[in-house]
Amino acid sequence: MDKAKPFCISKREVWEAYQQVKANRGAAGVDGQSMKAFEADLKNNLYRIWNWMSSGSYMPPPVLRVDIPKAGGAGTRPLGIPTISDRIAQTVVKRYLELLVEPVFHRDSYGYRPGRSAHQALNVTRQRCWEYEWVLDLDIKNFFGSIDWELMMRAVRCHTDCAGAAVYRALAQGTRANA
Repeated sequence: MDKAKPFCISKREVWEAYQQVKANRGAAGVDGQSMKAFEADLKNNLYRIWNWMSSGSYMPPPVLRVDIPKAGGAGTRPLGIPTISDRIAQTVVKRYLELLVEPVFHRDSYGYRPGRSAHQALNVTRQRCWEYEWVLDLDIKNFFGSIDWELMMRAVRCHTDCAGAAVYRALAQGTRANA
């Protein structure tokens, strides 16, 4: 680890994030770079991501927007596809933040959490239908597209020891710009 870097991100963390991204077998982003092309210069590509992130100079590239059909043929919904490099950077940040924020999440929160699934949420819902006489059904339209990013970043800073959080800020700005 280079102590001259303001963010303590190990090269191993970047490597493990790359392995996770590779296992997901996602499509190329706006740069058109496939996983095969990324791996053609793997050592330099991973070093570049580590260097940008640990120095605080990481800036996410644009996200490729693809409209995918909704179930039942009721229109489409936009899907953002980050570049492979950006997915690796996001995974590094996700893995770091999960360790810090997982303990403060509500026990009944299932969305986008490690070791939790929609099937588990359905099982809990089925059990509770027998215990209670009421059901609350919510559908928040465009939830992720309407998040107050300033409030979100205050929450991130509240749960990290990283004042300024340039890496997180850059990721949020990239997500917001492409939402």
